[in-house]
Amino acid sequence: MSENLLHDETSPYLLQHKDNPVHWRPWGPSVFAEARRLDKPILVSIGYSACHWCHVMAHESFEDVAIAGLMNELFINVKVDREERPDVDQVYMGAFQALGGRGGWPLTVFLTPKGELFWGGTYFPPTARFGRAGFPDVLRQVEKVYRDAPDQIAQNVERAARGIPAAPSGSGVIARELLDAAAKDILAHLDPVNGGLMGAPKFPQASLFEFLWRAADRTGESAFGQAFLLAMTRICDGGIYDHVGGGFARYSTDERWHVPHFEKMLYDNAQLVRLLTWAWKGSGTALFARRIEQTIGWLAREMRTEGGAFAASVNADSEGVEGKFYAWTVPELETALGKRDAAFAAAAFGVTPDGNWEHVNVLHRLDSLRDSADEDGSRLDDVRAKLFAARSHRVRPSRDDKVLADWNGLMVEALCVAGTVFERADWIELARAAYEFLIKEMVENDRLGHSARLGRVSRPGLSSDAACVIAAALALFEATAESRFLSDAERLNAAFDAFHFDENDGYLLTASDALDPFQRPRGAHDDATPNPNAVAARNLVQLALLTGEARHFERAERLFQIFGESAARHPSWSLGLLNAFDFASRALEVVIVGPVEAGGALAREAFLANSPNVVLTRASSPEAAPRESPAYGRPMVENKPTVYVCREGVCSLPITTPEALREALSGRRSRP
Repeated sequence: MSENLLHDETSPYLLQHKDNPVHWRPWGPSVFAEARRLDKPILVSIGYSACHWCHVMAHESFEDVAIAGLMNELFINVKVDREERPDVDQVYMGAFQALGGRGGWPLTVFLTPKGELFWGGTYFPPTARFGRAGFPDVLRQVEKVYRDAPDQIAQNVERAARGIPAAPSGSGVIARELLDAAAKDILAHLDPVNGGLMGAPKFPQASLFEFLWRAADRTGESAFGQAFLLAMTRICDGGIYDHVGGGFARYSTDERWHVPHFEKMLYDNAQLVRLLTWAWKGSGTALFARRIEQTIGWLAREMRTEGGAFAASVNADSEGVEGKFYAWTVPELETALGKRDAAFAAAAFGVTPDGNWEHVNVLHRLDSLRDSADEDGSRLDDVRAKLFAARSHRVRPSRDDKVLADWNGLMVEALCVAGTVFERADWIELARAAYEFLIKEMVENDRLGHSARLGRVSRPGLSSDAACVIAAALALFEATAESRFLSDAERLNAAFDAFHFDENDGYLLTASDALDPFQRPRGAHDDATPNPNAVAARNLVQLALLTGEARHFERAERLFQIFGESAARHPSWSLGLLNAFDFASRALEVVIVGPVEAGGALAREAFLANSPNVVLTRASSPEAAPRESPAYGRPMVENKPTVYVCREGVCSLPITTPEALREALSGRRSRP
């Protein structure tokens, strides 16, 4: 075979490369068969649609006929969308880092015909520059070593294999002391001016921020809460936020959250909506409510697909230039606003005649002096609307419109959390529509697929898909009290257990019946999203509380045992799991007994509780509560909707008013 074989793929990222002169193959068993037959090493290029440097390398090298010819002569060439195949990406990213490489995309790795990594890199320029070897020279040298130095190849293969996580011991213990010590250690590494971790680049690390908020709730120490709120404030004010159209970019290239890599990822925005809702509940700061509303407005306007689910990402580039769609000059402001309002906008958004980034301006509010309670006045709103209208005439960045089950699950959960707190039924309906697409189009025999586009679904799905969609079902159950969502969660969880759970390894990323993985990634390390084992542990605790099934508690406890030792050694790598443990150890069950419609005010108070650990259960009668719940069988008072607040198997006296429930929840904090 000699032609490019990407034409029949559905991934927008792979389709961007279908006309390259490179003889690309999609990932699959035929790649290794061809490599063995021809005795050629394999070049695997891993990236994603919104990745700026992936596009740069594509234009410079993969579209170059001479470089493509060299690739075709020396290698079997494989293109992988890391969002479509995160399992492949995880395996080779870990192996590459074991060889001393710095992670990032595009990831370029070289494999033996057996699929063993023996060398790799990230971006390579087409000619040598700034100390980087040119890509053609790299290709020739790698192929020469493969042919002439088998001992060196074998040594590299052995070293790279160390990057594949070993089986966890299964004998660890997570204790409250570990959480508190880890929180204090993180506090010492935070940027006291800009929030987040010291230095640059800065990522919106959702698991870390949640860990800080939980530490504030658990210990009562204000420093943790202040660090969390500082980070949320600076992210909301920074250029990482799109002040014209809403939504957050992937990360900031500088330490101030000012200049982003401009791609917008669904998972970042989902996690930030959830975190900002907590921040608003804890502080009442209007800035957070505004950013939530604006971000969900962007989501509803620009990220919905035809079926009601959400697209994966928006590209960083337009017209081949990173950030061109988002950046402004003073003349552009004056054309859109007139001189007077342009001067006002320049002061509000840090715009200068010479530009604040590469001779143009990334809008931000980091230096604005204003009362955070009145974050946006009507004049600023008017300016934003005019800039939005002017920007709509620009060439838009492309959108990767594949539907990923796990990322959609994160967004459904976030919309439910925000929708219940802010009483926005329209946000919950957005969540419902996306969820219905996942269930109707991507579930088969209670098992999720991973990616859907053009009527095709990649199967079987990953543990991240099952865990995040189960979390979405539980969030919808809490938001609507519709029993079907809890039933869905139970069915999906049963299939999840059957095809992903191992008594010694926890939930493995790929299913036991997946056709082509040569390794099944395992472990509890977080990526840009919480590890699936962390999400699963939280789900299991919720399922136990909502159904009264003790087996769910037992499985959650087993997960904490499996990964406890590795979490104790490297807590910062497994903050998602530690967050789940904090939730499990301090879960606060709020049981409302009585008709759903009559208990709305009480449910609202539970949603507003400034705690990350509330699990809301609604039972139409005392006998309808989970049988194993401490609230089972407890009566209503004078036929009024009645609440019981239960923690560690002990329930409060019956509560019938929102005021009394607020008081009961305000005294929730555990003591050392």
